[in-house]
Amino acid sequence: MSAAMDEARSPAAGPVSTSHGPAAPAERTMAVPALTAMVVGSMVGAGVFSLPRNFAQSTGVLGTLIAWTIAGAGMLMLAFVFQSLAVRRPHLDAGVYAYAKAGFGEYPGFLSALGYWASACVGNVTYWVLIMSTLGKIWPAMGEGSTLLAVAVSSVGLWAFHLVIRRGVREAAAINQIVTVAKLVPIVLFVVILAVSFQAGVFGDNFWGDAAGGGVLSQVNDTMLITVFVFLGVEGASVYSRYARRREDVGRATVLGFLSVLALFASVTLLSYAALPQTELGELQQPSVAGVLESVVGTWGTVLISVGVIVSVLGAYLAWTLMAAEVLFVAARDRDMPRFLSRVNAADVPVSALLMTTALVQVVLLTTLFSEDAFTFTLKLCTALSLVPYLLAAGYALRIGVRPDAGERRERGHGRELAFAALAVLYTLFLIVAAGLEFLLMALLIYAPGTVLFVRTRREAGRQVFTPVELALFVVATVGALAGVVGLATGVISI
Repeated sequence: MSAAMDEARSPAAGPVSTSHGPAAPAERTMAVPALTAMVVGSMVGAGVFSLPRNFAQSTGVLGTLIAWTIAGAGMLMLAFVFQSLAVRRPHLDAGVYAYAKAGFGEYPGFLSALGYWASACVGNVTYWVLIMSTLGKIWPAMGEGSTLLAVAVSSVGLWAFHLVIRRGVREAAAINQIVTVAKLVPIVLFVVILAVSFQAGVFGDNFWGDAAGGGVLSQVNDTMLITVFVFLGVEGASVYSRYARRREDVGRATVLGFLSVLALFASVTLLSYAALPQTELGELQQPSVAGVLESVVGTWGTVLISVGVIVSVLGAYLAWTLMAAEVLFVAARDRDMPRFLSRVNAADVPVSALLMTTALVQVVLLTTLFSEDAFTFTLKLCTALSLVPYLLAAGYALRIGVRPDAGERRERGHGRELAFAALAVLYTLFLIVAAGLEFLLMALLIYAPGTVLFVRTRREAGRQVFTPVELALFVVATVGALAGVVGLATGVISI
């Protein structure tokens, strides 16, 4: 399982401990180019294939430029926060939730772990929707990934992966190499072809965006969750610090890798506006990159992108499933989740955590049957769930920046780290507002009932279930979840 866990770390797990015992010292052999390649490989996922349609449904060229500028700056601040925390708090190696627990207590730490795990599970649903939508170009019965047939086939694939992972996965390194090529080659070709065939007139017509979408700022606001979704995993860069020849190389690789990915994402989005009118881009079937390329080069463009999507997404699905199960396993091993989630089988696979992960993916997959746009719904829900863990981690970095622990000296560069943490907190708060009440309440529908795991953990330890502050947080989460239920029942909230 060790190879599989190495793969699970790279997509988005961040500093999640992946061993069941003390980790062996890592060899510091990686220079800036290798570190940068790892950062790029871990951040470019399936989301890039959906960018043209997702952006065109909300904004035009100007709004896209503003959105990527805001998202790039904000997510870079978060990247610096995770890098700083990895250096200043190396003993907190149990995942993003460890920062929330250290900074704000056990229940917020639990909610961070739950949200991070649930975000990974919902993100996995986007993979199945995207695969089925890709196949829908050949078999129309698959629709856009949320028809009854599409959900049924996805469910078979979901549990097939579950059975394979239960037996142990030992070829993850080779799979990762195939996946990296499968997702980067088509995207790079897409950028080159669209740059060569650039239509200035079409690009100009799309510059201001559709007036029906409101002002530019309103259009930008509508794209914020999309930009965060494609950057999920930015915290993963910090995990590579222990492999670096020099500690300062990690910072350089983080910046170079992040800016490379930002340039790639922005290029895919902006160049699409030079191929088709905004209204046509917004009506493309996902993966919309395929439709854009087909409009330029013909049918073989769709075939190229479709093959790349399926190989890439299946490999990414494997990695994220392993990562999601590992989040629960590590939390249970550290007694922040119930003991049953720490159980492993003979193949060293955390089977109970894997079963819970697969079960949640199945439940969310079934909800897509009732969704008008399943891919966008799961994309935004996945992002909304990740915002609480990100906010708490950034808040912890800000807290120790303002008030260092006893005996801790303020190192050189402290002011810069404090500024990065403050900006990351502001950016994450902005994202929560941009997500809107609808997706916040949807997230609470998972946070509130998931607290039963916290209750069981406390009872296993023979401790009081809630402190007064924790009880108040639980009441707020429960009221929000009930409001979400009412909203869904009355049609005020739609999926």
